[in-house]
Amino acid sequence: MNARVFVALLILSLGVDRAQSAEKSVKPNIIFILADDLGFAEVSANKADHYKTPNIDALANEGVRFNHFYTAPLCGPSRAMILTGRYGFRSGAVSQTACGDMIRTGPKAEVMVPSVLKKAGYSTAMIGKWGQILPSGNAAEWGFDHMLSFKGSGIYWNKTAAAAWVKKYGIAGDKDGENGVRANPGPYNINDKNLMLADNEYLPDLLHTNAIDFINEHKDKPFFLYYSMSHVHGQHLPTPDSAPPDMGKDATARYNQIYTDNITYMDKLVGKLIAELDRLKLRENTVIVFMGDNGTGKRNADRATIGGRRLVGQKGSMEEGGGLVPFIVHWRGVTASGSVNDNISDASDLLPTFAEIAGAPLPEDRVIDGISLVPQLRGETTSRRTWAFTQLGENWHVREAGWKLNQAAELFDMKNAPFEEISVPAGSKDDASVAARKRLSAALVQLDPAAGFKAAGDGRGDKKQNKKGKNSAPEEKSNSAETSPAAKPDEELAERGEKFDKLDKDKAGKLGRDYFISTQRDGASAAERFGKYDVDGDGFLSREEYVTRGRKSKPTGK
Repeated sequence: MNARVFVALLILSLGVDRAQSAEKSVKPNIIFILADDLGFAEVSANKADHYKTPNIDALANEGVRFNHFYTAPLCGPSRAMILTGRYGFRSGAVSQTACGDMIRTGPKAEVMVPSVLKKAGYSTAMIGKWGQILPSGNAAEWGFDHMLSFKGSGIYWNKTAAAAWVKKYGIAGDKDGENGVRANPGPYNINDKNLMLADNEYLPDLLHTNAIDFINEHKDKPFFLYYSMSHVHGQHLPTPDSAPPDMGKDATARYNQIYTDNITYMDKLVGKLIAELDRLKLRENTVIVFMGDNGTGKRNADRATIGGRRLVGQKGSMEEGGGLVPFIVHWRGVTASGSVNDNISDASDLLPTFAEIAGAPLPEDRVIDGISLVPQLRGETTSRRTWAFTQLGENWHVREAGWKLNQAAELFDMKNAPFEEISVPAGSKDDASVAARKRLSAALVQLDPAAGFKAAGDGRGDKKQNKKGKNSAPEEKSNSAETSPAAKPDEELAERGEKFDKLDKDKAGKLGRDYFISTQRDGASAAERFGKYDVDGDGFLSREEYVTRGRKSKPTGK
């Protein structure tokens, strides 16, 4: 080979390499990490009092942390909103149960993030929680190329291993089931393979390993990883790193330590994933997004404080603590290190954000509610979005920087949020509140949620509903965090008393967990209701607990 030919080939080779580098630079990898039931005040970057999350904090320190990012306050509707970029009244995902009825075939089928990104050449993976989100179909039907999925929530060890933890350490998990154990036997799927957790396997570690394998396999072309963690949804059990609890402490203190261990282990897994990206030299070309799927679970909400103050509301409520979640974006060379974004955003913004990052077109045959965050990630201080929308069941509201207006036309002054919501009298003549009511009323008129898909009740355990404009009756309707059974009419309490008497066939005056669940149509939501009603944690529902749904009320006449 003469010198001229060699030089020509060398230049050609360099040109190809540069072209490939340019292709990679315009199509960054996207890793979306979704924590389960991790609230805003459980990340130390958000000034949490009781938890340390150094690896998540590191993402914030090198990226941008959002102070006002909202989503639906329950996992199914939240995840549907994330993946479709559409509000629940459009997609049908207005409640936990209704998520399974989202249209998946035909011209009106919902389109999710992976299908959008695949048009831009991305390989896609869903690793983690799936079945309880969209039980009508597996992740492949929604555009994912690779899947490791498990059904249910809060699965860590199989039932044998979980029972061993309880016996060894004398803990009682989340106080339900035999010996405090309700752990899933451990079935999960890797693509078409049906597998079962072994006694010594820890599901979060399996998810992490599979995520790392996917990243390594696709490191040379753009990929999208939807990493849906098991942490930190209950049932909370010791992690592989947990030390034996101090048996000199009471049960609550021991439980709090286990829960803290779960947050610490989740943060450790985030750190291990970031370390792998560094090892592969992928950090420069990878957008990392970390988010919680809804607010802190009820049992842990009192400890989720900032400066000693508890957020108002929690998972499942329409108050601030239900839908305000941790949200951090790290995009090296793009996001300004340590920046804080105080604009209002919501989970519908994710699909258009990912599409813009990937250079993928948005679906044109439907309303996409989200607005891309990319301009803000690049440093713009203003936002096209001035309010966020949140819905669960028959309840919804729009939230702007200082105010909130709900479906009942109730206005709230949010100047002390997230710790307080101040109800504004309907007849208030205050100029600021009058103007806020006018703005937010116009936003609701524009959205018109009442014309879309509906569900009766609070959205946690309602009956399936897939028709527009019609309400369906809830199976075992539970109350939202903003409604107290004590305010219910006496006749409703009496009616619940009659229902209890019919269920209590042996006249024992209490209902066991397994029996209660067996009498309900939806076992998953029934299990959550049982945990909510069983306020004394004895594994049984007394007549009073059942009638009042676990809250104090008037005598029921028996």
